Amino acid sequence: MAIIITEECINCGACEPECPNNAIYEAGVDWTLADGTGVTGMFTMANGSEVSVDHKFSAISNEVYFIVPDKCTECTGFHEEPQCAAVCPVDCCVPDPDHVESKEVLLDRKTRLHL
Repeated sequence: MAIIITEECINCGACEPECPNNAIYEAGVDWTLADGTGVTGMFTMANGSEVSVDHKFSAISNEVYFIVPDKCTECTGFHEEPQCAAVCPVDCCVPDPDHVESKEVLLDRKTRLHL
């Protein structure tokens, strides 16, 4: 399960540098899969589509920081708990019920993002 940042976010930015996958972005910022990862070439998204890692995607939120589900591993393989949730002063980093994934899927994603 990926983590989501709720509307309660105060845009403090504490979460962003803690993410080992560079999956957290400031509101309104476009993103790529290559940002802060070791991945090159093509990448298979969770929905099965293949995209260039340099493809620029539009921001998921224009109001608050956001987490890209296809880059989030809930810190599996890095830490015991999601670091964004651990440092968030308002507890707005919570499990995303729309992206429930097994530990195996999260570890596979970690491996594919950090070649």
